Amino acid sequence: MTGSVNGEPLPFELTETDRQNLAQGDAQFKPLTWDDLKEIIAAYGSITNFILQERLHWVPLPSSSAETGPLFVTESDVPFISRNDYKILPNDWPYGMEHGISHLVVWLKTRLVVEGEEGHLTAESRALIAEFVKKVFEERLAQHGLSGDRILWFKNWVGLQSVRGVEHVHVLARQVPPSILDEWTGTQPQDS
Repeated sequence: MTGSVNGEPLPFELTETDRQNLAQGDAQFKPLTWDDLKEIIAAYGSITNFILQERLHWVPLPSSSAETGPLFVTESDVPFISRNDYKILPNDWPYGMEHGISHLVVWLKTRLVVEGEEGHLTAESRALIAEFVKKVFEERLAQHGLSGDRILWFKNWVGLQSVRGVEHVHVLARQVPPSILDEWTGTQPQDS
């Protein structure tokens, strides 16, 4: 069953796993065991393939290669322009943070420009991300009288990335109402 935002259908299906992850509280969180990881890797070959197939439901173009990583059909070559070219999900493997901090990941079909061998963001890429975070996250909080300082973002440079093949940015949200988190991840329509 697909949800909607502003009366528009979502460009992706939510799986039963998506629904369960979004509905669970911290007390129900179950970290992956070694056996769980072995099963995922045996079934999918890699965490990247698992994320593409089970979480994002994105199919790489046949022209994708080991050198290019997964390539996708996009509506825009510019990151964050088209809602169909990115997806916001709760992090399946969040970092250890205190209660009240939600860890989201913005997955992109398009690449952000980086520089150097380490893959640090360019000033232009930082500006694109900052504008997106302001527009999608901070402005939505402002509509509820909440401060934008509840949002932080970061992008790991290449050497720190656990999922290198698919572009993504981490967003941390502090003390954000569950209804807004659900809206960002596509499980509820906006209530503006």
